[in-house]
Amino acid sequence: MDLPFDGAISAFYDNEAPEWVRDQIKSAKKNRILNPDYPYDSRWYKGEYEDTLAALQIELVRLQAWVKESGARIAIVFEGRDAAGKGGTIKRFRENLSARSARVVALSKPTDRERGEWYFQRYIKELPAEGEITFFDRSWYNRGVVEHVFGFCEPQERELFFKQVNPFEQMLVEDGVQLFKIWLNVGRAEQLRRFRDREKDPLKQWKLSGIDVKGLSRWDPYSQAIGETLARSHTDAAPWTVVRSDDKRRARVGAIQAVLSQIDYARKGKIVSAPDPKVVGGPDLWADASGA
Repeated sequence: MDLPFDGAISAFYDNEAPEWVRDQIKSAKKNRILNPDYPYDSRWYKGEYEDTLAALQIELVRLQAWVKESGARIAIVFEGRDAAGKGGTIKRFRENLSARSARVVALSKPTDRERGEWYFQRYIKELPAEGEITFFDRSWYNRGVVEHVFGFCEPQERELFFKQVNPFEQMLVEDGVQLFKIWLNVGRAEQLRRFRDREKDPLKQWKLSGIDVKGLSRWDPYSQAIGETLARSHTDAAPWTVVRSDDKRRARVGAIQAVLSQIDYARKGKIVSAPDPKVVGGPDLWADASGA
């Protein structure tokens, strides 16, 4: 079977991955969490997870009905390392919602014209109108992390971004947009395991990109950029919610709980509670797990 990028992920695993990463992957058992620092040893029991998720998705349907009736505007930003589970988490948020008023924004690289615009301009076009929920699968935070790690922006451009991002988000919130910023964090061994699974699966190979492959050897620069970005853009008006996603099931439920628990919508059910603090928290939670 032909592997994408000429088997570069397998080659990284064989020749470049730290020995402890390979050891964790080799010793992996079904449903066991690779990261020894994760607060749980194994994945959440499937039956309990599915029951909880189904109940929360009913709440999301109620939320959307309230959003349409009230004219609320909700923007949810999803960021995280590659293979952290952004797409899967967004899918669980919106799979029972009407696509007419709950949409996903996943912008490709900017066009020549967009490169000549104000950096935030193309994202502003995608913000929710009255009665809408917008899910950003990556966002303006590309400049803080990915563009910086790969040299796609100049240092002064990144500094200008940090100068402007907090006032930009403050303006959104003051204008009535309910903004949620979710950072999904995955351990190094689990990330590589997911990449290897994608590499071998013809139905998932499309998820891989050249950036994914090159990023494997840039774990430490990514960590430094992530830590700085969270520290410089975590504000009272627009705080970060960090979700440890080594267990996708706990991460998906925790992210949904984090959003629902902060919105006072009509017919809110008792199932909605604060997320598990071992899995969901602020930037301090990322700092505790950043070496994983």
